[in-house]
Amino acid sequence: MTSTVAPLMAVLGLEERDRDVFVGQTPTTPQQRIFGGQVAGQALMAAGLTVPSDRGVHSLHSYFLRPGDPHEEIRYVVDRIRDGRSFTTRRVIACQWRKGEDVAIFALTADFTAGEQPVAEHSLPMPEVPGPEGLPGIPEMYARYAERAAWMHAMGQAVEQRFLEDPFEPGPKRPPDTQHRTWLRVRGRLPDDPAVHAAALTFASDLTLLSVGVARLGVGWGAFIGASLDHAVWFHHPMRPDEWFLYEGDSPAASAGRALCFGQIWSADGTHVATVVQEGLIRSLAD
Repeated sequence: MTSTVAPLMAVLGLEERDRDVFVGQTPTTPQQRIFGGQVAGQALMAAGLTVPSDRGVHSLHSYFLRPGDPHEEIRYVVDRIRDGRSFTTRRVIACQWRKGEDVAIFALTADFTAGEQPVAEHSLPMPEVPGPEGLPGIPEMYARYAERAAWMHAMGQAVEQRFLEDPFEPGPKRPPDTQHRTWLRVRGRLPDDPAVHAAALTFASDLTLLSVGVARLGVGWGAFIGASLDHAVWFHHPMRPDEWFLYEGDSPAASAGRALCFGQIWSADGTHVATVVQEGLIRSLAD
C-alpha cells in the first residue's frame, strides 16, 4: 500500500467557518455539476466533526435537492438533533449562494453510536469473483473509449476501479443474474480515522450504483444521463476504503424514469461492511 496521502482528502478536509458551520471545496472537474458522492461525503464529515470520537456513524439518509455549482463553495450547517446515552443524531443542510440567495442543495441525517454488545450476527457472503489484480481499470477504459470515458479519467485520480465487465458495453442482464460488480479503492493513503473512512466510503458508494438501473437493457455509461435523487448507507463493520473492496449493485425496480438501486459492499477479506440504497433519475441521451 502506497504511503502517498489520498488526493480525496482535498475534498474531505473541511474548513470550520463558525460553530457547526463547515465549508467544503470542489476540485477542478470537467463536469458542470458537483458529483453527488462529494456532497454526501463532505456532509458526513461535517456531521462527524460535531460528534464525540468514540461514536461512529451507523447510518445516513440523504436527499439531493438541487444540482451543485462546482465553482461555488459549499457550506454545511449542522443541527445537533440528539445527544442520547446510546445514539447521537445530526442533520446537515448543504447550501450555496445563487443570485444573492442562500439555497439548499442537499440534506442529510446521520446517526452515530458507540455500539452495543451483539446478540447475534449474520451477513451476506461475498460473491465468488476474480480479485482486482489483473482486471482492467480506468486507464484501459480511457484508452478504449477516449472521450466517452473522460469523466472517469478525472474521477480515477481519487478512486481506482477494476472492472469485472465492460462498463460501456456490458450486454443485457437477465434474472436472476442481474448484479453489477466492481472493485474500488481510494487512491493513496487515508488517515487512521474511522470518521474519514466512513466519509470516503460514502463518496465512493455513489460512483457506480445508478448504472445498475439500466443494466437489464444492456447499455452502459455514456448511453444515459443519471442523477441521484436520494442516498442511504448502513455501515455494518469498519473498514479502510483505501484498500480494495467489492461493490455489488442491483436494481429491483425501475419505472417513470426512476430506478431503485441496492448496493452491497465487502472488504477484500469477505466481510460485509455496508449496504447502500439509492433512487435515481435516468434519461436517455437519445431523448
